[in-house]
This record gives sequence, C-alpha cells and structure tokens, in this order.
Amino acid sequence: MAQVEKRGGLLRKSSASKKPLKEKVVLMYDEIFMTEDPSKCSPRFWEELFLMKVNLEYLEGKLESLDGEELMKIKDNINCLFQHCIQALGEEHPIRVVNALQTLCALIRGVHQKNKSTSGFDIINMLMGFDKAELCMKNLMESLDSLLCAEGSESLKSLCLKLLLCLVTVTDNISQNTILEYVMINSIFEAILQILSHPPSRREHGYDAVVLLALLVNYRKYESVNPYIVKLSIVDDEATLNGMGLVIAQALSEYNRQYKDKEEEHQSGFFSALTNMVGSMFIADAHEKISVQTNEAILLALYEAVHLNRNFITVLAQSHPEMGLVTTPVSPAPTTPATPLGTTPPSSDVISSVELPLDADVQTSNLLITFLKYSSIVMQDTKDEHRLHSGKLCLIILTCIAEDQYANAFLHDDNMNFRVNLHRMPMRHRKKAADKNLPCRPLVCAVLDLMVEFIVTHMMKEFPMDLYVRCIQVVHKLLCYQKKCRVRLHYTWRELWSVLRLSTNAGQWKEAASKVTHALVNIRAIINHFNPKIESYAAVNHISQLSEEQVLEVVRANYDTLTLKLQDGLDQYERYSEQHKEAAFFKELVRSISTNVRRNLAFHTLSQEVLLKEFSTIS
Repeated sequence: MAQVEKRGGLLRKSSASKKPLKEKVVLMYDEIFMTEDPSKCSPRFWEELFLMKVNLEYLEGKLESLDGEELMKIKDNINCLFQHCIQALGEEHPIRVVNALQTLCALIRGVHQKNKSTSGFDIINMLMGFDKAELCMKNLMESLDSLLCAEGSESLKSLCLKLLLCLVTVTDNISQNTILEYVMINSIFEAILQILSHPPSRREHGYDAVVLLALLVNYRKYESVNPYIVKLSIVDDEATLNGMGLVIAQALSEYNRQYKDKEEEHQSGFFSALTNMVGSMFIADAHEKISVQTNEAILLALYEAVHLNRNFITVLAQSHPEMGLVTTPVSPAPTTPATPLGTTPPSSDVISSVELPLDADVQTSNLLITFLKYSSIVMQDTKDEHRLHSGKLCLIILTCIAEDQYANAFLHDDNMNFRVNLHRMPMRHRKKAADKNLPCRPLVCAVLDLMVEFIVTHMMKEFPMDLYVRCIQVVHKLLCYQKKCRVRLHYTWRELWSVLRLSTNAGQWKEAASKVTHALVNIRAIINHFNPKIESYAAVNHISQLSEEQVLEVVRANYDTLTLKLQDGLDQYERYSEQHKEAAFFKELVRSISTNVRRNLAFHTLSQEVLLKEFSTIS
C-alpha cells in the first residue's frame, strides 16, 4: 500500500501518478478564503471546523499570500471566523477551545503581517469589524480571564497566555498596537496575579505571566494612564509579590547556572590546557567566547516591580536556599511545551527547590544576590548590544534600590551577612579569587564590589561614560545613606580611590585624574594632617604598629587643628526619573523584547500534540 506523507496541509501519496490530497481542515480554510459565506452550503461548518486539528502553518501562510485588496474581499469571512473563535472559547469540549485559541493566534499574526505593507486596511476592522470590535474584545478578554482563573487544564492556561503574548507582540512597538486599548479596558491583571500567587500555576506559567505583565505595563506608559501601572504599584499581597520574585529569581538563576556551566566547560577543555602551557596572554579574548543569551524580558519585569511597587523591595531580601544546591525529586513534566521566551526554562528541581524550608547546612540566598550575580556576568562585556542593554538596566535597577530607604536598611544590616560570589573578569595582572575565601558581609559590600569591579575593568578606548556615571551615582547614593544614618562600613576603599596613581604618571589620563584628585581636597587634607602626627606618636612611644585605640587617641588630640574646605550639598542627589531621562532607552528596549518574544512564539511552542493527549475523548 502506498505510503502517505503530510506536508504543508497536503496529503501526498508516494505514487507520482496521483494528485496530492488536502487535509479536510485545509479544504475548510480554503472555503473561508472564498468570498461566499462557507456556512451557507454547510450549516454545521463552524461547528465542524473547531473539531479539526488546526494547521497553523497553512492558515498563516494563506493570509500572508494575499495582498491587501484580496484580503479586504474576504473581510466578512475573517470577521465571522474571529467571532466564532471567541464563541468556541465558551464551549464545554476542551478540544474546541484549544483549536479556537490556536486559530486566533494564526489570525492575529497573519493579519498583522499584512499591516507591514502599504495595504492601508485597519487591523481591528479586518479582524472583527469596527461595529463589533468592542463587544468582541470584551467577550474575548472575559473568556481568557475565566480560563486563566479556572481550576481546569494547565494546557489551556498555557495556550491562553501564549495567545495574549501573541496579541501584545505582533507589532515591534507595542504602543502602536491599537488592539491593546481593549486589553487596557478589559483587564486581566487579577488573573496574572492569581497565577503568581498559586504555586502550581506559578511553576507552570509564572514566566509567561511575568513577561506578559512587564509588556502590558509598557503600553503607552508616557502618553496615557495605564491601568496595569496603577494596579501594579499598589499590590501588597505577600504571596503574590513573593511569587513574582521567585519567578524572576528562577530565570536569573538559570542564566547564572548556564554561564557557570559554560565557564567550567571552557576552563576544563583544550583551550585551558593550552593556556596553561603558553600563559594567559589571550585570556581576555578567550573569555569573550563564553556567552549565554541575556534575558532582558525578565530583567524588565524586575525593574518595573522595583520601580513601581515599594512593597516589592521586601522581596529582594526574602531568603531561600541557593538554587542549584538543593536536590529534590523531579516533578512531572509540564503538560505543554513551556519554554520561556528568550531563555531556556528553569529545570524542575530548581523550580521546586526555592519553596523548600531553609536548612542550616545550605547556603541561603535571595533575589538581590541572584540579581547581583547576573549583573556581574552581563556587565563584564558591554560590546554586545543585548549585554549593553542588560548592563544599563542592571545599573538602573541598582539606582532605584540605592534610593530606597528600606532597601538601604537591609543592605547595611550587620545581621544579614552573605557570601556573594560575583563573577570577575579574567585579567592578566590578577588571579581569580577562590570561592572559599569569600567573607560573610552585609549586602551593600557586594553592591560596592560590583560597582568597583566595573570601574576598574572597563578602562577601554571606547569609554562607556554613561555606565561609569551610573556606577558612581550608585556609590554616591549609598554613601549619602551611610552619612545620613551614621553607618560606618568596614570596606576596603583602596581600589575605588586609586585616581592619585594616574595623576602622578605621564599618561593620557593624567589631566583628568589631577582634576579628580584636586576635588578630593578634604581627603588629602585629612591624610596629610594626621599621618605625621601618627608617625610622631609612634616614634616618641617606640611603637612599631599602633592599635586602633591609639590611632583614635591621636585623631582626637589633633582634630581641632585640622582645616577642611566646606563642601555643601555632597549628601544631596537628583532622584531617578524614568520619563524625563530614560524614555528613549525603554522604548528601544521594549521594542527589542517584543521582537524576541514574538520570534520565540514559533509553531512548535503552539503545537497541539501534547494538548490533544490530555483531551483524547469527546463526551
């Protein structure tokens, strides 16, 4: 018997003498693309259509093959298909719902593809008609909200989120996506929060929910009142905020793990053996090859949470076992392909481990530590555009944290000490610090380490001035808090305040370094005033090394003769403002994220195979 092959909606027998046969669903699609109403000759047409397995590739391809004029001729049939899809979402049979959701994805993407040309038709009119648009979108959003909040199939919830992501990202500039006006009016914000607050749903759909929320928050955020911004800013439910933090921490931890795995593989491979023989002459060039795709989408979600919701600051310090160190039984695989958009999904054991009770023998971590580790990786190499965006966004997030009073309180808390293993750029003049030698210190020390690390390792020809300024601003804001609250931090400042060395050497930075050194006139005055007094005290009393108490005694005895230049306003700074200074950056960033999310919503992520196994029978 001749074998049958399936390709692009065609059923082709192996015999060359036979014409290819089309699937029934493809024949039904062809009827929709005629000018006549397909239900005239077949009253059960729409009922039967949603029992057929969707052929996404054929449907989208058919839409893309038509020009604007041809598409307008079948507008009534497209409107009818869109409306019947929405009606099918209320059906009892889950197979109909699945097929309706996938058909909507194909319709939205296919019609939006035509908008890139100069066809001149309106998307809303083409999909549902102006006169019915408001009611159609109201019904659609209500159906999606019900499916997301119901206790039913996780597969349907996953598909609902993918449809919403498809709807949001069909245009590069989401603020030009006029359909989102209806998503603003008919909010699904509470449904997203419910997913994040419920552990089983969060494990399955948390990533897509967080990315969706981050994108919706950025819809016309500078031009009108965005209800998602307003609602996110006032969320105070602990379970919801912690759930959002866990999703973000999992995604960032997965990035850190992938990077560490590649780094270890790189170090143990052939190149490592070669460099051991010939020296580390090319170590910097080799390091650039260690790259993992950055995740700006999840970073944007973290920024919006930190920037908009002051209650989320508490989540940054919420302790949990360090991801990757705890092993747990692997939970069952998701019922649908759950690949997060823009990164690989966190493994099941990682997702489960963060919700275990703390163990005294396990190194604890928190979202802030995970974020600092992520930042230390992406800020090493800012030549790549995505890493540059990630690095800049990391510094903006740290700026918001450094301005927050509560965040500063736990950053400087001596009772909250952690070992934070930041990634350090390989350099010829220093060895990599061993992880075991890391001291337990307040978290502010890790933030300062990150800032100092960037400053001393990016003295490059194409000087990243913007990132340098942001680093200095973070350090300045932390120092302002320390001065205001009289916090004395035990920190080695030498690496940060080494500009003096450059000012005394004949180099291209001598003039700039001299200006900075001159600005440190009070620091120099203190050193020049007390050093001779301390040396004299040691000589008179025949002491080779003074104790801390003896030095303090010298300072107190000679403090009255110290002359300092009065500097006003050093503990004042301009607070961060997104709209006035960062609007252009965020518009470009969101455009890039939207493109990446849409690209990752490929056909295989909307595949029906697993879904239909769950709904294998029709009652």
